[in-house]
Formats: sequence, structure tokens, C-alpha cells
Amino acid sequence: MNSFSNKILACLLLACCATAIQAAPSIEEVDQIAAVVNDEVITRSELEQRYRTAMQQLRRQNIQPPPRNLLLTQTLDRMVTERALLQHAKNSGVRVDPAQVERAVQRIASQNGMSVDELKSALARDGISYDRFRENIGNEILISRARERQVESKLSVSDAEIDSYLQTQSGLDQDDEFNLSHILITVPENAAPEQTQERRARAQKIIDELNKGADFAQLSATYSDAPNALEGGNLGWRSAGQIPSLFMNAVRNLKPGETSELIKSPNGFHILRLNDKRGKDVTTVITQTRARHILIKPSEITSESDAINRLNQVRERIEQGGEKFEDLARQFSEDTGSAAKGGELNWVNPGDTVPEFERAMNALKPGELSQIVQTPFGWHLIQVLERREQDVTAERQRLLARQAIRERKLDEAVEDWVRQVRDQAYVELRPLD
Repeated sequence: MNSFSNKILACLLLACCATAIQAAPSIEEVDQIAAVVNDEVITRSELEQRYRTAMQQLRRQNIQPPPRNLLLTQTLDRMVTERALLQHAKNSGVRVDPAQVERAVQRIASQNGMSVDELKSALARDGISYDRFRENIGNEILISRARERQVESKLSVSDAEIDSYLQTQSGLDQDDEFNLSHILITVPENAAPEQTQERRARAQKIIDELNKGADFAQLSATYSDAPNALEGGNLGWRSAGQIPSLFMNAVRNLKPGETSELIKSPNGFHILRLNDKRGKDVTTVITQTRARHILIKPSEITSESDAINRLNQVRERIEQGGEKFEDLARQFSEDTGSAAKGGELNWVNPGDTVPEFERAMNALKPGELSQIVQTPFGWHLIQVLERREQDVTAERQRLLARQAIRERKLDEAVEDWVRQVRDQAYVELRPLD
């Protein structure tokens, strides 16, 4: 998903995982406290590890690091937010099956062209604890599940919103895409006027420095509260429909290389830089797949292995027992949108489903039944019914509108969720000097 926060949390979780690539401090070391978050502490050695990771990250991207004291402060602030989110996830009852962590590790190893044993060896050569690495992967999954439960599951897009969106966007070139960078100075919820003014002054100081020729990426790493600050605030390419109207109004008339004026939103003050702009080709005739599926979701009650076993049993009943797919979908599928229709997904366009589902579906011939397929939503059994070539210009516009609206809502909802969790936590910062 290409949204402003996107996974704000996805960047945040990657930052959380970054602690895994540093060796754990010796248990004999007498540590100082850098911060207190509710009933837990962040030690100075943990902060120093993350600082070194941040420095490596900046150097890899050829971004000039900010002064040590500023980067330490920014790093500690991100660690506080991450710790508050992890505590919140655990306190809300979210649990992670160890088998799911192991599969996530396997995917990471595969993405890096390694086996798990080779990954372990590579970590060991760098003096990295494999147990710590797995722990951080588990923390990523915990926070992600909390976000899905508390934020994503509550989002909806109405037909009226789509109609209004299409009418509003009719005067814009929706084929245009914008490459943006972003700096965020957050303002806590219910902040006092003096605190809001202090944050505004900080943001205005950044604009003043940019106008004098300062490097955007370095200022992002130095001052931004956004999770992607260490990536120079780069948001990548966004279509016009995926950019909130508040931001679109600020960048529409910018030329590549130019920076917006200060933008105020409920979450704080934003500064946007237009890196580039391009047109995008739109395909109107596509291959559609009519498919159906049965979904089993791992949960606190259903383990990963239980979900797999249940689906394998369903698959055997279809292939060997002659039972109908649609009947078993109504009985077992946990996809509330399709279960009552016998698992029917109707006609699916390219990009409508997550990549794991689409790859498995595209590999099937009409009438063929898949093996068990894992996606971020759970475990699936997929059957392709038929395929066709279809001109989908009008319906595609509505689908893209729905996706753009949902992504914008998700951006705002995740930003708000992260801010609220952070604001509700008890935080005590200790002097860093």
C-alpha cells in the first residue's frame, strides 16, 4: 500500500527491528537509564546501540548525520514510541504464535537469498544474538496485529464517499504521480497553546533553513518525528488520489525540488518537498480471474498449526470425499465477506488482492485447487473458476477511488493511533549528557 503513514507503522516496526542487528550488552555492565516508559526502562546501552544503527543507516544512504546530541534525542524519542506501542499491544491481549515468528524469519532469510542456517551464521559472524533477532521479529508482529485489530478493521468506505471523491477529482489528472519527502513535527493531543506555538516555531525554523539551501534529508534525520526520518523523510511515489487533499493542495503547484509552506493538521506541522512528478499509463483492458477461497485466521484460540491442519482436512474432503467447495466455505471460512457466498470473490482484478494470494491464484488453471497459501490475513485454500479479458475503465476508477480513500483514512487513523498511544503512556526522559 502506498500511503503516507503506510504502514507509518511499517516504518516504525522496521526501526524497532533495527535493534536486533546489534549485539546485546553484557549482563555484567552497570547500565544507566535513558527513559522510563510506563513500568519499563530504556537503558543507555540500548540507546547507544540504536544510535550506532541510525548512524549506519544514514551513511548507507549518503545522508550527512546530524550532531550526536540531536540524533540521540531523536533516536530516544522513537524508542519511547516503539516501547509504548509494544506495551499497548501486549496489554490489549494480542499474542503471537512462535511458529509464525519462525515463518517470518524464514521469509527474511529467503528475501536475502539465504537459508535460516545461513542467516544464523551471518548474524553470529557479526556478534548478533539470534534470540534477540527473533524477539524483535515477534515484537513487529505484535504491534502489527494490534494495529489491524484496533485501526484497520474499523475502516470502511461508502459509495457516497466514492461518488464525492470522483466528482472532486474530475478536474485533476489522476494519472499523475508525485515523488514526495516529508518532515513532521508532532503536536500532542490537547497540547497547551504554548506547546503548540513551540512546535510551530520549530517547524518554521526548518523551513527557514531549507530556504537557505539546507539539505532536506539531513533536516529530516535531525528534527522530524516521522518514522521514516532516517530515510530522509522519503515517501516515494504517490498517485494524486492517494495524497490527502490537504497535502495535494500544497504540492500541486510546486516544481520538482521545491518545498511547501508549513501545513497544519490535527497531528502537527508538516513540510513537503516535491522530488519529481510523472505521468502513469493506465491499462483499461485487463485479465480478470473469478475465484473463491476459504480463509482460516490464526488467533489466540487457533494456532498457526491448527489453521493449517484444518485447511488441509478441508482440502482432502473436497478432493477425496467429493464435498462441494462452496458448502465447506460456508461452514469453515472466516472471511465474513465471502463465506456466505460459498467463498466467492467474484471477478478479481490484478492488484486487488495481496501479492501472496495473487501469485498463488495466477498459478492455477480454471477448476484447479491450490495448496495451502499464507498471506498476512491468515491461511487460504483457493480455487479458480474462470478467466476473461475485460474493459474495466469505469469500475476500475471506482475501485481505485475506494483504495485511495481507504489509504488516506488509514494514514490518518494510524498516525492518530500512534500519537494517542504515545500520549497516554507515562514517559520520563533522563538527561543524555
